[in-house]
Amino acid sequence: MQLGIRLHDVNAALPAGDQTLEARARKAREEGFSCVHLALSKCIKGVSFDNAALTEGLAAYVRRVFHKQELDVAVLGCYLNLAHPDPAQVKAFQSRYFGSLRVAALAGIGMVGTETGAPNAAYKLDANTHSREALRTFMWNLEPVLEMAEKYGVMMAIEPVRNHIVYNVDRALQVIEGMESPNLRIIFDPVNLLAADNVDRRDAVLDEAMDKLCDHIAMVHLKDYVRTENGLVSVAAGTGEMDYTAILRFLKARKPFIQATLENTSNDNAVQARELIERLYASV
Repeated sequence: MQLGIRLHDVNAALPAGDQTLEARARKAREEGFSCVHLALSKCIKGVSFDNAALTEGLAAYVRRVFHKQELDVAVLGCYLNLAHPDPAQVKAFQSRYFGSLRVAALAGIGMVGTETGAPNAAYKLDANTHSREALRTFMWNLEPVLEMAEKYGVMMAIEPVRNHIVYNVDRALQVIEGMESPNLRIIFDPVNLLAADNVDRRDAVLDEAMDKLCDHIAMVHLKDYVRTENGLVSVAAGTGEMDYTAILRFLKARKPFIQATLENTSNDNAVQARELIERLYASV
């Protein structure tokens, strides 16, 4: 397993105006990580990163920054709502995905990652989010994005999330089987498959995911959770209730060189979280 971090969780210990992409990348490497999850708009301030900004020059800059630090970009994040009810907005989002795939291809990034949205402008769980109609809308709008991914030779990875359209293993398999694209992959985030209504069955939920999605999992997000009166809240690995034993055993046996990035860390606990996961991985 190659352990990394979500780069916008890295505060480069500099004043806010100096938290450049270079400084964040350098800090991630100093903290012992080998790869990152990169969301450009969250790591480079003052730039919209609409399709016009997703240029060949940007790709060259990104490639140069991470090559200098000997870091891989495990995934380029582009988390936009492909089930948005406004067709004009969907078209704009698709253009952003096209641009992200272009930048990824030119920068040597193998994967663009996304979640699967909700059928409303607020991008929030509602009564229709888990409906068949919402799934059809998402898949219809994903199709041209996958076609572009195939042209650029970049993987397009979707992340199942309990509060989104693709909310469980069976939904994920429906998308994979329905789209029939060799470039469609899965980002496995165990905590994102959990919510108040199934967390008491955590082990069974995650065992099913690892079993049924095994061949399609291209990357992993690692974090923890705590229960609150408003549901589960994501926290850094090792600071909540999560048991990583089965997950790490699965990764070691079936995905030995997979890239896994920590989420919801801070400067105060990122190294501690990395060391915890490394110790557990070595012991399973």
